Amino acid sequence: MVFHAILPKIAVHWLINLYRAARKLRSNVFQYCRNSTTTTKPSTQAMSSSERTMPSAADRTVLCDFHSGLLRSTGIFPYFMLVAFEGGSLLRALVLLGFFPLVWILGERSDASVRVMTFVTFVGLSSRDADLVARVVLPKFYMERLHAHVYDHLWMPAKRKVALTTTPRVMAEWFLKEYMAANVVVGCELQMVEVGRVWYFTGVLCGTGPAPGLRQKTLREAFEADGNMADVGVVGGSNPLDHLCTPYCKELYVVSWESAKTARLPRERYPKPLIFHDGRLAFLPTAPAMLAFFLFLPLGFILSVIRISIGIVLPYNISFAASALAGVCFRTSGRRVPEAGAKRRGVLFVCTHRTLVDPIMLTAALQKPVPAVTYSLSRLSEIIAPIKTVRLTRDRDHDAAMMSRLLEKGDLAVCPEGTTCREPYLLRFSPLFAELADDMEPVALDAQVTSLYGTTASGHKWLDPLAFFANPVPAYRVEFLGPVPRDQTRAGGRTSAEVANWVQRRLGEALGFECTGLSRRDKYIMLAGNDGVVRK
Repeated sequence: MVFHAILPKIAVHWLINLYRAARKLRSNVFQYCRNSTTTTKPSTQAMSSSERTMPSAADRTVLCDFHSGLLRSTGIFPYFMLVAFEGGSLLRALVLLGFFPLVWILGERSDASVRVMTFVTFVGLSSRDADLVARVVLPKFYMERLHAHVYDHLWMPAKRKVALTTTPRVMAEWFLKEYMAANVVVGCELQMVEVGRVWYFTGVLCGTGPAPGLRQKTLREAFEADGNMADVGVVGGSNPLDHLCTPYCKELYVVSWESAKTARLPRERYPKPLIFHDGRLAFLPTAPAMLAFFLFLPLGFILSVIRISIGIVLPYNISFAASALAGVCFRTSGRRVPEAGAKRRGVLFVCTHRTLVDPIMLTAALQKPVPAVTYSLSRLSEIIAPIKTVRLTRDRDHDAAMMSRLLEKGDLAVCPEGTTCREPYLLRFSPLFAELADDMEPVALDAQVTSLYGTTASGHKWLDPLAFFANPVPAYRVEFLGPVPRDQTRAGGRTSAEVANWVQRRLGEALGFECTGLSRRDKYIMLAGNDGVVRK
């Protein structure tokens, strides 16, 4: 009896929904056809292959859906997860992951899902933390997923660029304006409250009504300001008539999923070089990937403690095999046999700087302890380090005298970059090391991770070694490049700056990295908003 009573109500409910959908489709078709008649040749084109020739958008206005048009994927959950994890905490990220089944049922880009993800991600989050993630974390993931064909043929040549984002505007605006030169970014705003001179998000969108309606109102205001429509619109999906861009475009391009798979933008064609970025996650945090990450995290912590203990407790001739059994991939090459006879001074090993464990990996490759000098090191890292570490004071004369005394006692490791860099670039080398010794050997070090980065500029530095060794298979490469030729040292008539530049180029060639003139100060100003100097 209950089933027969409910069945008619369900049927009526579905009929009403079908009627509303038909009215919406009819309205969109009428609007689309009316807009198309304003051009000499109406077009709704799909970019299905890389060989397709698209007309240039030079001197035209382009309206592009950021997530489904300019990027090669339509999913927005990973970007909310990045804000929740990097700007919030592990607990916030875990809660957001728990809401993913609801997001999946409602549709990842639906209004209800966007509101749910926005609330969980931003409620109680300070505006400073959100801005920091938008500036130093998200651009890397956005850049790696740019659609090459859309960027080259439609976005880059355009005279006026308008981007539409499904996520809150704070998540995409900085990247779109700083890297992509967007003129207008259309997205939802978030409500904020001030507590003790600090602004916090409430997790609620500004305005009343559904989020698509709010974005459509902003779009209408953006184009009514000059009374013109966009010449070209770029959207993704199978039904462009359901998209907000449709009523404001004369021509519409639909990005197919087939073209997105092979249209990755090479690094050398990025709008700006991606040299610095921050954050711990080294992978795009989709829901399955984050589920695997949280399941592995307890085991990763245990493995990290075991791997660090191996380097501290076991002798060098045993630590190699023990580390391999614990899952550490270590490769060394080019090691030279020490020359017979006593030397007055030690060898200065000039190393690239990828993580805080660079000197320890050098020591493991040499099978003997080598002291290292460093600018900043957490107290925990100093305690657990199996080698001697000496802090530099940034007083040039004092540091030079201290390093010279250490060289009198034996070998010494130095990283002239002064800070770590994750991407395939080398920062400017300080020429101080070239003034201290002529017996130098460049050492190319490179680290590879799959889950967590072992460096941070704005986070907790004491977690760096734990994070690096918590990866499933952390990998390190140590390559000895041989002594610096005498004619390339100060004894051969070179200046200290020329020696430093030669060593930098030699290491860059060995690793396939690009040399830059950027310094430690440039990195910290961008990533942390300070000059990287720890003041007492």
